[in-house]
Amino acid sequence: MNIGSASRFRGLLLAALSLVAGLATPAFAQEASMHTQATRPDAQIVRDAFDAWAAGTGGPYQLLDEHARWTIVGRSAAAGTYPDRESFLREVIRPFNARMREPLKPTIRHLYTSDNTVIVLFDAKGIARDGLPYENTYTWYLTLRDGRIVDAIAFFDSIAFDEFWRRVAPAPETAR
Repeated sequence: MNIGSASRFRGLLLAALSLVAGLATPAFAQEASMHTQATRPDAQIVRDAFDAWAAGTGGPYQLLDEHARWTIVGRSAAAGTYPDRESFLREVIRPFNARMREPLKPTIRHLYTSDNTVIVLFDAKGIARDGLPYENTYTWYLTLRDGRIVDAIAFFDSIAFDEFWRRVAPAPETAR
């Protein structure tokens, strides 16, 4: 691992540990801000996409590059790596949205950057087609190039996701 890779890995690791432990200290914030100087535009692009998602006028998936790779970590029904935008939208996002009566709305808890990666910890809530709420907490690691997401790694509560995925059938006309 070269020095630049080690530094980037260290920054991502510190951000992940802070997100998981909820221990964002002033010292970490100062270190994180050093990493954000060159990437503030990426952070703003992601924040704007989340604001549009919450308002129902857009969202982060519109930022996906055609060849973006999306990895869902864990053992959920959707876990795996999707090699491009269309496979991810077709296999995860459209079937997910087809299970919702009221769309998922995110609330960002924390947003960090390290080099060209934006890390977002957020809660999302919506109402499923069966009238029950779906709520989950997510952490996404979004690598951007020229304002487009080229790589993403997602973590979430797979038990809540799988329960929802099994319980609610997608509306047939919107699942495609």
